[in-house]
Amino acid sequence: MLTEATTDKPALEPTGALSVETVLSVRHWNEHLFSFRISRPASFRFRSGEFVMIGLQGDNGKPLLRAYSVASPSWDEELEFLSIKVQDGPLTSRLQLIQPGDQIYLGRKPTGTLVTDALLPGKRLFMLSTGTGLAPFLSLSRDPDVYEFYEQVVIVHSVRRVSDLALREELEAKWSEDPLVSEQAPAQFHYVPTVTREPFEGNSARIDKLVESGTLFDGIPGPAAFDPETDRIMMCGSMEMIKQFAAYFEESGFTEGSNAAPGQFVIERAFVG
Repeated sequence: MLTEATTDKPALEPTGALSVETVLSVRHWNEHLFSFRISRPASFRFRSGEFVMIGLQGDNGKPLLRAYSVASPSWDEELEFLSIKVQDGPLTSRLQLIQPGDQIYLGRKPTGTLVTDALLPGKRLFMLSTGTGLAPFLSLSRDPDVYEFYEQVVIVHSVRRVSDLALREELEAKWSEDPLVSEQAPAQFHYVPTVTREPFEGNSARIDKLVESGTLFDGIPGPAAFDPETDRIMMCGSMEMIKQFAAYFEESGFTEGSNAAPGQFVIERAFVG
């Protein structure tokens, strides 16, 4: 559901670290999840997979900010974000009420480690996500450079309910309508959704169980297991999933990468502490 436009909100003031942008559209997926698009400053540059600070004005008149991964690719003229709704959350309790025409703060300095620069060259890129951890991988999976770097590009998305599968139709269609990856993605992109707490016609097990059974690799060229020689991994989502798989990959001979020292798997430490 897209909300109607409104402009009856107090004007925000830009600062040295923040620009003020306009909300262009809002989509509510269910009572717990929404996405929104905002204007993009001409000077704003980022790498697909990075995050940035966004926010609103707090009760004290100061910006109330939080880090959000950019869900749109680096070439998009707009910026898209994916957010949960927390009724008593300092920011998300307000952010979920935004409508087209409203103003929002945007940080001027994106950063992050969920980028291809932090990984060594490989053949298959697996992006493991839970919930809104999908956001940076939406960006990466629409970046044509990713399809030049990897032969296979895989998004694994684990959620509790079917309605939590944001952008499911676009992902199932393998970005066939995308202006820059519509030729490469149909042959190279793979979408592996799993729903753990509702009936679903597809996978219903957690990601670790899909790995154990080999189901995660169905239809993906290559071995039915992770290989540190050829596979590169990105992870974003719940603390539990990230800690579990970070330990699993380290035990399996993978090394964690960073912008300064590329490796075989990466996580966004800004979100997990």
